[in-house]
Amino acid sequence: MTSPTEEPLGQSGPEARADWLIFRDDGQPHLAIESMPGPPPWRRFGPGTRFDPAWSLPRPPDPGLERRLGPRGMRGGTLIAKEIELINAAMLLRRPLLVSGKPGSGKSSLAYSLAFELQLGRILRWPITSRSTLRDGLYRYDAIGRLHEAGRQVGMFGDSRADRRGPDSQPSTDDIGSGTSRLPEIGRFLQLGPLGTALLPYKHPRVLLIDEIDKSDIDFPNDLLNILEDGEFEIPELARLPAAQREVEVRTDDPDGAAFVTAGRVQCSAFPIIVLTSNGEREFPPAFRRRCIQINLAEPDLPALQRIISAQLGPESTAASERLVEYFLRQKNQRTIATDQLLNAIYLRMSGELPDRLRDGILRPIDGSDG
Repeated sequence: MTSPTEEPLGQSGPEARADWLIFRDDGQPHLAIESMPGPPPWRRFGPGTRFDPAWSLPRPPDPGLERRLGPRGMRGGTLIAKEIELINAAMLLRRPLLVSGKPGSGKSSLAYSLAFELQLGRILRWPITSRSTLRDGLYRYDAIGRLHEAGRQVGMFGDSRADRRGPDSQPSTDDIGSGTSRLPEIGRFLQLGPLGTALLPYKHPRVLLIDEIDKSDIDFPNDLLNILEDGEFEIPELARLPAAQREVEVRTDDPDGAAFVTAGRVQCSAFPIIVLTSNGEREFPPAFRRRCIQINLAEPDLPALQRIISAQLGPESTAASERLVEYFLRQKNQRTIATDQLLNAIYLRMSGELPDRLRDGILRPIDGSDG
């Protein structure tokens, strides 16, 4: 018999939903985050300035939401009670979520579910590779592009300092940081990354997905420690500017987005909702795990699979795919098969014939166990 803590809150009735839950996994958008309790004393950050009215709630949905969660109603009720409670605990404590689980268990989709239900708008997404560095997520500065632009302006208008250096010389980096009015604005050549954008002083948090962190270099989790603890970082190229250029407008990770950075420091006001996903391919250092709330997502059971299939392919797909789902569950008990493989097979079944040989090819185990 399934214990109450293993039932999806979306199916166990209103009486099973604790009043303290902000995220409920019921697929119904709401603005409960506006009344979320304040952070504990050790997780309070700067007061923030220059809140952008465009980021007031509710925010427009993420453009990729339907592709991630399905065009026929945003699905809910795929998480068990323990998972929902841990997600809410991370939000209240202003801590990142370290989400692990087998492929297809919904790790990345969780960030989209959070953003949709809480009406927090566009997801900031940072896919991690073995070459990813902390600075990639914080900001990018095109110093070469700024030097070229300065050189072009020197060629067009002339410059006494350039004349003294010689006709073939280029502006130095000292010239670039000197604050001379004829040099191009540094903000045009500096763009915040997804993590840097998430740490801007919004009134309400952004949702940041740091995807597949276990693919990173071995030192990468430790590099994140101070950022996750302090909720702020410095941009040295801006911190070195003279007082007259204390406030600089820079680009953000949002399309056509811009923000003001003061004295070269970015500090969050509302700590972002950070979802870090891991396929369990490596262990993380204790200091990193201590700063996170850890969740191991259970694989979708039959009711959860039916909701996922209905959301993606329509309610008529549930009955049409019944035998295929039963086959999938039998195979999944022995091998690793992802949920999106099942969706592929169902789509082909609904589009025409799906002979057994094609079904077996589509549902081939991804762990190499072809026996």
